[in-house]
Amino acid sequence: MRILNIKRTSFLLAGMALLFSLLVAGCASDDPAGEEVTSPSGERTLVLGAYSVVRDAMSEIIPAFQAEWKEQTGEIINFQESYEASGTQARAITGGFEADVTLLAMEGDVDKLVRSGLVDPEWKSQPYSGMVTRSIVVLGTREGNPKGIQDFDDLTRSDVKVLYPNPKTSGGAQWDINAIYGAGLKQSEENGKRDPAQAKAFLEAVHRNVESLDKSGRASMAAFEYGVGDVIVTYENELLARIAQGVQYDIVVPEHTMLIENPAAVVERFADKHGNQDVAAAFVDYLRTPEAQNIFVKYGFRPVEESVLAQTKHQFANPPGLFDIGYLGGWDQVRETLYSRRGVWYQVLAGL
Repeated sequence: MRILNIKRTSFLLAGMALLFSLLVAGCASDDPAGEEVTSPSGERTLVLGAYSVVRDAMSEIIPAFQAEWKEQTGEIINFQESYEASGTQARAITGGFEADVTLLAMEGDVDKLVRSGLVDPEWKSQPYSGMVTRSIVVLGTREGNPKGIQDFDDLTRSDVKVLYPNPKTSGGAQWDINAIYGAGLKQSEENGKRDPAQAKAFLEAVHRNVESLDKSGRASMAAFEYGVGDVIVTYENELLARIAQGVQYDIVVPEHTMLIENPAAVVERFADKHGNQDVAAAFVDYLRTPEAQNIFVKYGFRPVEESVLAQTKHQFANPPGLFDIGYLGGWDQVRETLYSRRGVWYQVLAGL
C-alpha cells in the first residue's frame, strides 16, 4: 500500500509538472529575440517622462489610448507618469529614470538621449519629423494689457517687468530666448544687414527687465498669476489653455516670433528592457492621430496632422514674421551660438 501511494503521488507530481511546463511554453514568445510577453494578469505599465506643459492634455490622451488599446488587444496598459521641465526631464532619463516614452519641449533634448544611446538616431524619420505638437512664442499680459505692450520692443522699456524661465532647465525658455534673439536679427535685417551684435544687444535689453528665472514655463506662469511681473514670454498654447480655464490674460503676438515644434520618441533602451517596445511605439503613433491631435488643440497646441490642421488653422494667429529654428541655423548652431559656455546667452548673463 505504501509503494502504491508513492507511485500515485509521483505520477500526480509528474502530471502537474508537465501541465505547468505546457502553460509556461504557451505564454512564451515565439521570437527568440524576445517579443513582449503578456503577463498572466493581462496588464503592463508604460513609463512616460514628459515636459510639464503637456500634463493637462495627457490627462485626456492617455485614457483615450488605454481604451483603444484594450479594445484592440484586450490588454490593460497602466501609465507611470513624470512631468518636469524639459531639460530636467532629459537629464533624469539620461541619469537612469527608465522612461519608455518621452515628450519633450524641443528636439535638442531628444538629441541628448540619442547621444546617450537611449533613443534611435533615426527618430526624426517618423511622421512630421518626429514632432507631435506645434506652438509659437507669444506675450501674456494682465487683463486689459495695462502697460500697452504690443511687441518684443516693449519688453525693453524700463517700466516693464518681464518673466521667462531659465533656459538651463527649461526647453520652453530656450524657445523664448531664441524668439527674442531671432526678433533682434529680423529687426537688424530691416536696417539692411543681418547683425548678430544687434540681436545680442536686443536680448540684453530685454533680459535687464527680467524679474526672475524660474525652473519651468509652468513655474513662471504660476509666479505671474501670483502677481509677479507685467508680461510673460511663453507658449501660445499655455495662455490659450489658461484662458479656457477662466484665467484672465491678454495675448500679444509679436510681429516677428518663433514657431515651436515639440517631439515625442520611444526611449528604445528602456522600452526594450521593460518589454514595452510595441506599446511604446503605438503610443507615440497615437499622439499623431486625429483623435489625439484634437485633444492637443483643445489645450491650445497647434496640430501637426494635416486634417486637424486644416480644420483648426482659423483658431490660431498667423504673424507675418514667423520663423522657425532653421532661420537661426538649426539646433546644432543654436546650441553653439547661444548656449555654449561662450555663447550669447551666457555672455548676456555675465554682462559681457
